[in-house]
Amino acid sequence: MIKQYFMQALSQLRQQPLISLVTVAGTALSILLIMLVVMIQQVQVEPFAPESNRDRMLHVKWQSISNEEWGDGTSNGPWSASALHEVYGGLTTAEAVTIYSVWTAPMPVNLPGQPARSVDARTTDADFWHVFDFAFVDGKPFSEADVRSGLPVAVMTESVARALFGTVQAAGREFLLAHAPFRVAGVVKDVSTLASTAYSQLWAPYTAMDEEGNTWNDGLAGMMSCTILAKTRADFPAIREECNRRLAAFNTTISEQGWKIVNRNRPYDQEKNVLSFGANYEPDVRQARRQRWVTFAILLLVPAINLSSMTQSRLRQRVSEIGVRRAFGCTRAELIGQLLWENLIVTLLAGVLGLLLSLAFAYGGSHLLFAQEYSQTLNPPAVDASILIHASTFGWALLFCFVLNLLSTGIPAWRAARMNVVEAIGGRLH
Repeated sequence: MIKQYFMQALSQLRQQPLISLVTVAGTALSILLIMLVVMIQQVQVEPFAPESNRDRMLHVKWQSISNEEWGDGTSNGPWSASALHEVYGGLTTAEAVTIYSVWTAPMPVNLPGQPARSVDARTTDADFWHVFDFAFVDGKPFSEADVRSGLPVAVMTESVARALFGTVQAAGREFLLAHAPFRVAGVVKDVSTLASTAYSQLWAPYTAMDEEGNTWNDGLAGMMSCTILAKTRADFPAIREECNRRLAAFNTTISEQGWKIVNRNRPYDQEKNVLSFGANYEPDVRQARRQRWVTFAILLLVPAINLSSMTQSRLRQRVSEIGVRRAFGCTRAELIGQLLWENLIVTLLAGVLGLLLSLAFAYGGSHLLFAQEYSQTLNPPAVDASILIHASTFGWALLFCFVLNLLSTGIPAWRAARMNVVEAIGGRLH
C-alpha cells in the first residue's frame, strides 16, 4: 500500500511540475530554517567530544558576593580557586569536580630565539582530564602531583605542536609560555570553540600560572569556575543538596568578616548554564523553551498556510478521480489517509533536501551561525559531523516534516473527502 502511495506521489509530481517545484522548494526552505534553529541549540547542549558527558555535568560559573557594608549591592563574577575548593572540592556525591579558569586568555608561545605567536590558554587542575574526554595523540595529561607542585608543564593541541615543533610528537620538549620555560606533558586533537567549557589551545596547571594569587574580595573572587561530573543524572538532587549544605557552612565562616556568597540555585545543568550570561540573575529555562517553541510554530505555520493552497490546487485537478473512488465505496477516512500519505512522501523528500541543505549551510556558515557572545577566543567556531549529526537531529527533522504535512494537507484533504460524489465525478469542486 505504501509503495502504491509512493508511486502515486511521484506521478503527481511529474504531472504538475511547476506546482510540485514550488511545493518541494517551500517545504525544503521551511525545514532548512527550522533545522538551523535546532542545530544552534544542539551545539550548546548535545554531547560531543571533549564534552561527551554534558548530560551528567553541573556547572558553577559565577557567584554574587555581598558585604554588610555594601547594603544591597553585590560583586558579581567568577570564583577564586580556594573558595571553590572549600565549597565544591571533594564532593562525596559526585564522580569528579574540576576547577579551571572561566575564560581562555591569549598568551604568547615560542621556542627560544624564535618569534612568539598567540594561543588561547586555559589554566586547570588535574581532574579536568577526567571530567572532559580529550583525545591524546602523544604524551599524557599533567597529574595531581604536578598541580600541587606548581610544575611548569602544559598540554597543547596538534596545531600548536606542529606550529612550534613541526610535529605532534612533542611530549617532553621544552618551550616558552608567556616567556617562561614550560615542558609539554601531552598533545591532544584540536578542540572546537563550540565546546566552550573545555576549549583551549593550551592548558597548564593553575598553580603554575599563579591563578591562586589573582583574587580579590578577601580571596573569595578570582578568575576560576568549576564543573561537577555526576555518576548519573539521577544524582543531581543529592549533589545540589550537598553543595547547598557546604555553601551554608562556608557562608557561616566568612560572615565573621561580613561576607556572604549568593549562589542563585547553582550549580546549573548544561541547558541552564548556556543561558547564564551573568552572575546576578538566574536564567528562566521555561521561558527560553517557550520562546523556542514559538519560533518553531512560526517557522511551521507560515509555510504551511502557503503549502495548503498548493495542495488545494493539486486536488482541483483530481476531482473526478476522487469522485470515482467515493462512488466505488472508498470511505472518507481512507481518502483522507491516502492524501495525507501521498503528501507526507513529498514532504519527506523535500525534508531530506532541507536537512542536507541545513547541514551544508551549518558547515559553510559556521562562523556566522555559531558565533559566541562575549567570546575571547582567537579561533572562529568550527563544526564537524560529530557536533551536528545526532539521532535527535534526524528525529527533529522527521517530526517537523510530519507536523508540516498535517498542517498543509489536513484541511484540503478533509474538504476533498466531503465533496458531493455526483459533482465530483462531473469535475466540479466548490
